[in-house]
Parts: sequence; structure tokens; C-alpha cells
Amino acid sequence: MERFSIIATAAMGLEAVVADEVRRLGYECQVENGKVMFEGDAAAICRANLWLRTADRVKLKIGEFRATTFEELFEQTKALPWADYLPKDASFPVIGKSVKSTLFSVSDCQAIVKKAVVESLKERYRLSWFPETGALYRIEVALHKDIATLTIDASGAGLHKRGYRLRQGEAPLRETLAAALVLLTNWTPDRPFVDPFCGSGTIAIEAALIGQNIAPGFNRDFVSEQWPWIGKQVWECAREEAEALARYDQPLDIIGMDIDPHMVETAKANAAEAGLADLLSFRVGRAEQFRTDKRYGVIVGNPPYGERLGERREVEALYRAIGRAYASLDTWSVYILTAHRGFETHYGRPATKRRKLFNGFIETHYYQYWGPRPPREG
Repeated sequence: MERFSIIATAAMGLEAVVADEVRRLGYECQVENGKVMFEGDAAAICRANLWLRTADRVKLKIGEFRATTFEELFEQTKALPWADYLPKDASFPVIGKSVKSTLFSVSDCQAIVKKAVVESLKERYRLSWFPETGALYRIEVALHKDIATLTIDASGAGLHKRGYRLRQGEAPLRETLAAALVLLTNWTPDRPFVDPFCGSGTIAIEAALIGQNIAPGFNRDFVSEQWPWIGKQVWECAREEAEALARYDQPLDIIGMDIDPHMVETAKANAAEAGLADLLSFRVGRAEQFRTDKRYGVIVGNPPYGERLGERREVEALYRAIGRAYASLDTWSVYILTAHRGFETHYGRPATKRRKLFNGFIETHYYQYWGPRPPREG
């Protein structure tokens, strides 16, 4: 059984969450900035793509070496076993990036890697020209402090593209970050869940997918499904496993609220596209007006940050209002993501825990207010 070096890339601050997911799939892993590395067979490539909720992409690491000259980059790239991965008709564009490296011209590095791969394939296939009309194998050369890492992207579109988001608002939350916000809480599927700033419904939808253990990639395609050396049967087995592990009969109590009726309709449409319309409840309402007699629930919210000068006072008033409103929910846990550094002051109390996360390029903090654990039944 052939083993592959696999990399799950992660947004800054989410590496530990991605690593937990990789371990839950049964793979030991190592964590570095922006990536989680593990080894697995062809099925692991399929399972990682289907199941990783918080990773950005799944890549295969073909080689890693030190390169400070273009000759070193060429020769060591050429020495890698490219024909083990790329068939004769493979389409293999090369992208690149360079950080703190002697070889700083990305375009030159891309051209040299492309030429080296072609020369490597020529030796194995005894061909002088490659049509590149077949499946896509996007190669990346990433240089960091003179270490070159050569990978092939096994995902295609980023893993955040689940396929259910038909419409979105002005500042949409990536599905991968939304899933992480849920996984970083103490929520379990038997407890109420509320997103009082639901926007296009992403956090609520991701909570439902987690609650019913539905693989986030179940309803989309991946570029590596076209790779002949993995084969359709391996992919079919991975999808059958995902179907068998889903708990479609798990009841859920998940509510999304938003002040904008248009966004509520958008959230409903996205939930329907995800096949979750009957599980989720979306309604128009102000976050500070949320009231309930239910106990031991979880609130996860991504409110406005007040980054524009004219909005700051309005947003701070909102934080004070939800702080007063949620103070009465004495058994609930509250989790709020915002870039506003003064959130705790306006909310009215310090968080149990804070975690730095990035919403795109915006540095935010995830303020966590832990409620009591529900009593054990029986």
C-alpha cells in the first residue's frame, strides 16, 4: 500500500483545530505554521478532502530541499518522481511563492520548476512533447528561507467551497472559519444553538453539518477524483463511508437570526441548497432581543466590527445591549468573534478565554464565555 506525504493547509490560528480533525480521521500528524502534515494511502487523500471542515486545501508533498541557485532548484526538482503522479496527458500548471529566500523571483522559479518537471517526464515517458489535455495537477513551488517545497493540489477549489452558498452578504464568513467557530465551543447536538447575527447562514449551516456528522465535502467535486492512480473505486469507498457515518436522524435545535430580512431569506435559500431546510430555523430579529426559556444552549455570533469610523459608536452600543441581554442566560455559553479590541469592556465582563483568529486578513479575537455544564442524565 503506497504511502503519501499529505499537507492540510490552514488559516493562521486554526492549525490546532485542523490537527484535531486529522487525528479524528485516524492519522498522526505534525503541525507547523499554516499547515498540518501527515502520511496516508490514496484513501487518506479522499477522506481528508471530504471530511476536513477547517482546512483550506489538501496537497501532496512531492519533495522538499534547500535551493539558493536556479541550478539547484532545477536539478533537485528534476530528480523527483513526477511520473509516479503525472500521466502522459497531465495538465500541470505551476504556481509559486517566495518568502525570505535568495530565489525571490516567483515567475522565474515557476518557469524553472515547469522545465524541470518536463525534463523529468521526458526521461520516464520517452516523449519530447506533452499535450496537457488530461486531468489537472496544479504544482506549487513554495520557497521559505531557502527551503523549496514542491506540492500538488489535491482539492481543486478551496475546501471552504462546500457548494451550498448560492448567495452571500457583503462580508461573508468563510465556511472553514465558521466550522472552526462551532468546533471551538462546548456545543453538542443535543443542546440549543443560536447565531444572532446569521447573515447568509454559514455558522448555523456548519453547526448542522457537524451536528449530523455530515462530511462537508460530500456534495462537491475534487480535482483528484480525475487522477487515474487513485481511481474511482477508492473515491466511491470514501463517499460510501461518509454516507454511512452521517446521522441524518439526529434532531437539532439551531436558530439563526438577523436584522436584515433579505439576509434571512438568503440564509434559508443556502440551507435548502445544503439539504438542511427542515433542520434550521431562520427569523428576522435583533440580536439583543433574543429571549428563551431553554437551558444550556450555545450562542455563536460574528457581529459587525465597527471598523468604519461612523459605525464604531453604533457597534459599541450593540455590544453593550447584547451584554445586558445575555447576562440573564445564566446556563448558556456565549462565543463572539470581533476585531474590536474593546469588546469585553462594552459587553460588560471579561471573557473566560480569548483566541486570536483571522477572518480573511482581519485580525480578530474569539471571546468565549463558558456557561456551566449540563447535568448528566440518569
